[in-house]
Amino acid sequence: MMGATIENGHERANGEARRRHTAWVGGATGFLGSHVAKALEARGDEVVPVSRSGGSGRARAVDVLDAEAVRASAAGCEWAFLCTGKVTRGHDESEELYRLHVQGTKSALDGLRRAGVRRVVVASTSGTLAVGTDKQRIADEGCRAPLEVIASWPYYRTKLYAEREALAANAPDFEVVVVNPSLLLGPGDVRESSTGDVRRCLEGVIPAVPAGGMAFVDVRDAAEGMLLAAERGRAGERYILNAQNLTLAAFFQRLERISGVKAPSFRLPASRPLALGIGHLFTKAVRAIGGEPPVSEASIEMGQYFWYCDASKAERELGFRPRDPGETLRDTVEDLVARKVVFPRRRASVARAIGL
Repeated sequence: MMGATIENGHERANGEARRRHTAWVGGATGFLGSHVAKALEARGDEVVPVSRSGGSGRARAVDVLDAEAVRASAAGCEWAFLCTGKVTRGHDESEELYRLHVQGTKSALDGLRRAGVRRVVVASTSGTLAVGTDKQRIADEGCRAPLEVIASWPYYRTKLYAEREALAANAPDFEVVVVNPSLLLGPGDVRESSTGDVRRCLEGVIPAVPAGGMAFVDVRDAAEGMLLAAERGRAGERYILNAQNLTLAAFFQRLERISGVKAPSFRLPASRPLALGIGHLFTKAVRAIGGEPPVSEASIEMGQYFWYCDASKAERELGFRPRDPGETLRDTVEDLVARKVVFPRRRASVARAIGL
């Protein structure tokens, strides 16, 4: 940090000293967790990274379903960041998602509390609050959970229950703060947990644009938001982290301007039953000739809703300031191209368009 000095183990910048922390990061090999670990290290904090598999880096292999393993790994840590879970749009993984999200959150928090951790920031999703049929509705933390919508989607349903477990664990000697980031974009999504639709757009395989709207935030800003929540967040509160709300049509048009790859021209009707019917017929036709549709019916269904949300509370209370959304989209495209994830026949034209 420019102008910063180190005094007695503290970093001083702009006349303010910040005490360094020892922080446990669960899910440290995932998209968000890896950026949280990097952001902590960049500030000079000591990081204890863990993940279920351990990965190929410094992360320890710790299953959050094993509370005793969590306790042992978090011994001596003051803060913890829980970024574990599995991202999927499928309808057929309810049992596994409940185990990973709900039971995993409860178990991890039990282990962290017994380890003496004082404050935990839990990563949820804006989808527990911000999904509906009204394009004028922009959700905030005071909105009720849209159970009538997310009840049929195991990922969002179990994330909601996990969020409730987290908030129920909050206590004076064990503070819990929940953050609700919108769709995470940006560089480093090696497991394609969030950037799959961008990749499919660059490959030119998305057949039609759903009629709904999306919200997204840069993963690097979401990571910084989690650190801000640890420093400034009110215990027992939730904070939405979002940068921009866009219709899906506008989102794909922006990707076209950045990448040079033409956006899908066909748009699905606003009627959800009609759009789902078209999607079902398309899926059947592709599979009838031995193929696999590039976009799932679940993705089409979700794309017919509006996921708009408001990060004003995080901006006001945490000082959260997301970067320009255009930078996020450009960096997402550049990362996919640089890692050679983009479909080969499109790679050259995309690289020329973004100057690689």
